[in-house]
Amino acid sequence: MRIFCASLATETNTFSPLRTDMTDFSESFYARPGEHPETPTLCSAVFPVCRRRASAEGWTLIEGTATWAEPGGLINRSTWESLRDEILEQARAAMPVDAVVLGLHGAMVAEGYDDCEGDLLTRMRQIVGPDAVIGATLDPHSHLTPKRLEAANVLIAFKEFPHTDFVECADACVDLVLRAARGEVNPCLSAFDCRMIEVMPTNNDPMRGFVDRIKTCERQDGVLSISIIHGFMAADVSEVGARILVITDNRPLEGARLAEDLGLQLFGFRGRTKPTLMSAEEALDHATGFHANASHKGPVVIADIWDNPGGGVPGDSTILTRLALERGMTSLAVGSIWDPMAVRLCISAGEGARMSLRFGGKTSATAGAPIDAEVEVLKAVRNAEQSFGDSRVPLGDAVAIRVDGLEVVLNSVRSQAFSPDLFSNLGIDPATRKILIVKSTNHFRGAFAAIAAEILYASIEGLYPNNPLTNGYTKLSRPVWPIVENPHGELESA
Repeated sequence: MRIFCASLATETNTFSPLRTDMTDFSESFYARPGEHPETPTLCSAVFPVCRRRASAEGWTLIEGTATWAEPGGLINRSTWESLRDEILEQARAAMPVDAVVLGLHGAMVAEGYDDCEGDLLTRMRQIVGPDAVIGATLDPHSHLTPKRLEAANVLIAFKEFPHTDFVECADACVDLVLRAARGEVNPCLSAFDCRMIEVMPTNNDPMRGFVDRIKTCERQDGVLSISIIHGFMAADVSEVGARILVITDNRPLEGARLAEDLGLQLFGFRGRTKPTLMSAEEALDHATGFHANASHKGPVVIADIWDNPGGGVPGDSTILTRLALERGMTSLAVGSIWDPMAVRLCISAGEGARMSLRFGGKTSATAGAPIDAEVEVLKAVRNAEQSFGDSRVPLGDAVAIRVDGLEVVLNSVRSQAFSPDLFSNLGIDPATRKILIVKSTNHFRGAFAAIAAEILYASIEGLYPNNPLTNGYTKLSRPVWPIVENPHGELESA
């Protein structure tokens, strides 16, 4: 048996002022055929899984390119076409193949291509023919389109948000592709449109219980896989919104009924899944008051959720940092602010240098003005990294600076906060600070919960389009909540 494996992934915020090109892919992650590391990445965990299975079972693995870019704005058309065609040519050269396994994201949008993954999967199907099995992993913050459902045999999304299960997802996808290629099962995809746009972390109920219920359903006879597609609200595409995807062993009617039942259950959670959100002032007030009680140990972690580079925005907002400075707060660390120019200046000055520096607030008028301050360069690291589970996430050249009583990590490659080693790798011990400010929506939670006394979510308006009522979608093709209060009216009245 011969199987081709490749990965091409990013998440596109079509409202972002950023643009994505080949440099973004090369800075984040780019591995030529055969060069993928043993360590998995979020969207390319299929590579180490395929290697392990091929070695144990004796089939032939043909590796293609693996690449991903930090979420950003619209992908340059030539960049998309070049990377897409690179992988398609590799697949053509690998023919004949029995199966294709792809590590995708599911929310890529390029100039002229609203459905990048659908485009890739359709062209891949044309190359490998109707009998080869095509499977792919997806991020749940994706768009499930008709093209993808038509071209693929297997689509499986991470179940958890934060995405702590990306390796398990790759295992499940590869296993199901192999079973299908051997003729043991006949995967049938059934999808239900939940018609809602919502933020749905899975670490708390009702989503925690729902994910556990999904896993129980997967043990039913004939059910091969169930995925919750959360959708990605920062994309102006026709298919934006949540869906349920059920894969059965050739039981399309049962799959459709189960997808609808689960989808309407998910719709019933609308308005109840978001964490409690605070203003910047409320979050800082609460954190300050929390540590007035000397018995409390560990930092209060404040997530600046809408300045999250993982959602495609720059990550250089200064609003929360400036407010902390104005209040004269101490024992507080910020991670991180994207500012390649400031990083370059600090590295040139050297560790221990004291200098005037302007940092942050460079890409938008809505994310706060740049901060001008006298700073001390505490530490400089070339090609800095942080961890995300077993993965390593690049920060580029990075520095830690001290501004009055605050410490700030500045990085040159955009990245959201995943782990406390974002700080410790830059010489800041996060466990000893009273307050940590991180730029992330929820992926930070798993690792930071181990040291945090409390976790707060700050909602600070900026570049991220966080309200479907005001996002200004132009391509939305159907009624969805909360834009329409009862988008399933015809089902309820039937």
